[in-house]
Amino acid sequence: MHRRRRTALVLTAAIAAAAPLLTACGNDAHPGAAAVVGGQRITVSQLENRVEEVRDAQRAAVPDDAQYAQVVARTGTLTRDTLHGMVLDQVLHRAAEDAGITISRKEVQQMRAGLEQQAGGADALRTAWLQQYSVAPERLDDNLRLQLEAQKLAEKLGTDTSQPAFWKALSEASEELDIDLNPRYGTWDTQKVGRVDAKTPWVRDVTTGAQQPA
Repeated sequence: MHRRRRTALVLTAAIAAAAPLLTACGNDAHPGAAAVVGGQRITVSQLENRVEEVRDAQRAAVPDDAQYAQVVARTGTLTRDTLHGMVLDQVLHRAAEDAGITISRKEVQQMRAGLEQQAGGADALRTAWLQQYSVAPERLDDNLRLQLEAQKLAEKLGTDTSQPAFWKALSEASEELDIDLNPRYGTWDTQKVGRVDAKTPWVRDVTTGAQQPA
């Protein structure tokens, strides 16, 4: 796979791993919100639904209880990584909008067809995205649209997605969006363009074991 495309894939795909349940005081400024991005809330319920989509897909792909438990164990920070992905998607989309970039449905279909051919079919591609990037099958087209936005943004900047110029554009978009995470999920670093864990004494991790995935 082309280096630029491979790097872009890492941007918006959740890093495979599923978080322990967390108990904490809510974000008083935004009750019920996992994050606020550009004045719009990503609710805890929306985050939990995204995580459940991945877990349901993993369970369907791995019906054996023991194997599924191993999958859950390997994806131990899924909740936090999913939120990271949801926020980063909006950052990337804003940066692309600022650069005047649009993506057509035809472009998404063409990219998907090419990747399906490389992967060995539609089912193989869905499985690969689920296993490698924790992207649920129903979110695949959305993810590919964001990959295309990343590629086009890098091209317009005359760089690639691994270079400082690309990340500077994302950092500027992060600042525009004024991202505020619920403390239980950490904070958003606009310079690093990513979620970082916050050391908050009122947040307590609760280890639940493989039988109760995030």
